[in-house]
Amino acid sequence: MIDFYTFMSGLQLTCIYGILAIGVSLIWSSLGMLNLAHGFTFAAAGYGAWWASSTISASAFVVFTAGVTTGALVGVLIYLLAFLYLHDKPNYPVRSLIATMAINMIGVQLLLWFFGPRMKPLPKVFGAGSFRYGDVFATYSQIGTVICSATVLLGLLIWLSRSRQGLQIRAMMQNAEGAALVGISLRTTALWVMILAGALAGLAAILLSQTFFVSPHAGLQPLIKGLIVALLGGLGSIAGAMIGAVIIGFAEALTAELLGGQYVLMIQFGLIIMILLMRPRGISGLLDEAREE
Repeated sequence: MIDFYTFMSGLQLTCIYGILAIGVSLIWSSLGMLNLAHGFTFAAAGYGAWWASSTISASAFVVFTAGVTTGALVGVLIYLLAFLYLHDKPNYPVRSLIATMAINMIGVQLLLWFFGPRMKPLPKVFGAGSFRYGDVFATYSQIGTVICSATVLLGLLIWLSRSRQGLQIRAMMQNAEGAALVGISLRTTALWVMILAGALAGLAAILLSQTFFVSPHAGLQPLIKGLIVALLGGLGSIAGAMIGAVIIGFAEALTAELLGGQYVLMIQFGLIIMILLMRPRGISGLLDEAREE
């Protein structure tokens, strides 16, 4: 029988991977860009939160504000370098893929230059204690991560369905050419998408750094997990991203508990291969065809 702590670990990973995968899916489905600089956004946001906690205050408000703001600003940088001047050029998907890969590699080296290779800890924004009631045990970080992620995701869904910018993003996700024909600005909407995805990566960095440390290469694993969850759920589907996050998050927690951490990636990729063989476009993919020029 799986204990409650393992269940909470799986739920915590589900929330973090879901946030990352939603950012990847939003960018792909609305802009047609596979953002390989998402890992750099994650790492930079972690350092932004660490710097603010070291120089301003270690309060949760300052840490979250600094991390999310840094992620959003990196999103703007990626928009300027990998989208604004490339989206109307031939072979845009390939050009943007190479551009985001270059941004990721250069960004990681800059983080190494500025902060060095040593890992940095973030303050425990939810507290360092734990909750125990009989056999039920969970850390405050796990509980806080689940509540914070659920609140943010609920707010995101409401914003996408109610606000003007959110409706424009949804229109772009469904049909970019049709959205342009009714007067929706591609560049303005793309900027909102990159800010949103960057802010989500910043939030994920803070939540994951409650368990792990901040380092220049800290974004590599989250980038991989975000991409595979988005692919598993179906690029372009927020609901699919959450379903994929549940599968990957609980698979990781259960594998680490029952078999050991060395088997985690093997089991995860085995699940992905099996599911994609049965559903090549993912569990709930919205994009039936690759974007054309």
